[in-house]
Amino acid sequence: MRWKVAPGGKAAAAGAGEKLRFPASSAAARSRMKLWVVRATTTVLLWTCVVQLTAVGDTWGPRVLKGWPSCLTAPEEEAAAAALSGAAAARPQPVVEKAVLPPKRIYRNNGYLMVSCNGGLNQMRAAICDMVVIARYLNVTLVVPELDKTSFWNDPSEFQDIFDVEHFITSLRGEVRILRELPPRVKRRVELGMFHSMPPISWSDISYYQNQILPLIRKYKVLHLNRTDARLANNGLPIEIQKLRCRVNYASLRFTPQIEELGKRVIRILRQNGPFLVLHLRYEMDMLAFSGCTQGCSNEEAEELTRMRYAYPWWKEKVIDSDLKRKDGLCPLTPEETALVLRALDIDRSMQIYIAAGEIYGGKRRMAALTSAYPNVVRKETLLEPSDLMFFQNHSSQMAALDYLVSLESDIFVPTYDGNMAKVVEGHRRFMGFKKTVLLDRKLIVELVDRYTNGSLQWDVFSSLIKAAHAKRMGSASKRTVIPDRPKEEDYFYANPQECFQDRDLLQTS
Repeated sequence: MRWKVAPGGKAAAAGAGEKLRFPASSAAARSRMKLWVVRATTTVLLWTCVVQLTAVGDTWGPRVLKGWPSCLTAPEEEAAAAALSGAAAARPQPVVEKAVLPPKRIYRNNGYLMVSCNGGLNQMRAAICDMVVIARYLNVTLVVPELDKTSFWNDPSEFQDIFDVEHFITSLRGEVRILRELPPRVKRRVELGMFHSMPPISWSDISYYQNQILPLIRKYKVLHLNRTDARLANNGLPIEIQKLRCRVNYASLRFTPQIEELGKRVIRILRQNGPFLVLHLRYEMDMLAFSGCTQGCSNEEAEELTRMRYAYPWWKEKVIDSDLKRKDGLCPLTPEETALVLRALDIDRSMQIYIAAGEIYGGKRRMAALTSAYPNVVRKETLLEPSDLMFFQNHSSQMAALDYLVSLESDIFVPTYDGNMAKVVEGHRRFMGFKKTVLLDRKLIVELVDRYTNGSLQWDVFSSLIKAAHAKRMGSASKRTVIPDRPKEEDYFYANPQECFQDRDLLQTS
């Protein structure tokens, strides 16, 4: 350190002054550092904004960035823009059509309707259509229906696992308000038991719901219908109700994209090999146990089916005479009987026969006559890889949805029993333009089959009688049979929705 003599003779360190000036110099340095940090941060933020705006693309980019300074001259900019425009035009641009939603129907909400569907896929499908109609005409809010998880099939699928729930809700917004779940406040009421649950009366007309059900909804605010099968009449309803049933069935109940795509793949595989017939061979264990039909079964099999029938309390009929029921035409045709009928109808031996059904009871032994007569018998399990069906295993309703799609597109549809799938597919094929659906007269068939097998009827006669009996049973236009006071015996609405055939284009939505 250098020392200096200050005026007045006192020595002072030269560094003393420097020490006094040091704090000022340090403060300036910190100030410059802060300014640099602010500038750097601002630059990073601005650059981030530019990147984000550019990433937004066509929606915001052109409008935000338009007019920004460019390193190009005006002619160069025009040339570059033209080049970019030409390149964009040369590339095929995906056309994204925005769905046009119908305007919401505005109405005073009378309450909330919850429904628990029962039965297999197609019984539930028809029930969903009916519940939408009921909600619409009672001016209530419908909660997306709950599907059956406790019946024989034990399928845990939710509505959204099978149907396109978003399309279901939006396509019907012009008719009725549909929610995925109850609003929180209402949901709490339900959790506290503040709602009413009941099964509606079967085959009721709309006046029953207006006079009996609506007051309950107004009283409790939330009504739960715990059974939905066949709860709306086939006939005697306003034309608007019948058309809405069709619209829900054929336009709003669309399967999930995954199911739709897999169904299309099965249809493409079949089409590559020529025409195909879908055989709804209703010969699964549950059907035989339920119906009590044991034709061709061994004694052990008949006993197994009987035990199963008694094990399910909701199958009311327990003591069944199989032979008598078969002669009355109330049993599903056996695979052996079906093979004879297809041959008698001159179905070509080379025709692909797609089996739309679950596992056939008795397996290969019972299928032998059919596969011998028609070597090209296939199923979804034989057309697809196991990995394709991996997520469908143990989900019988999703598997049934695949069969439904294939059945609609087949050249010929032949159900061997008039269950729910047979009826709903029949009606859907009529709606699609009366596609060929062979409606078998089982009572006549079993009589002719027995006469043929015991040798009292020659093949040519058998075949000609089968053809004559079914000449007018091919799914063509006809009127539903109406039987007052006996709705279970009359023609099912969903098998022949005659009120809807004139307005196919209007009823179908995107």
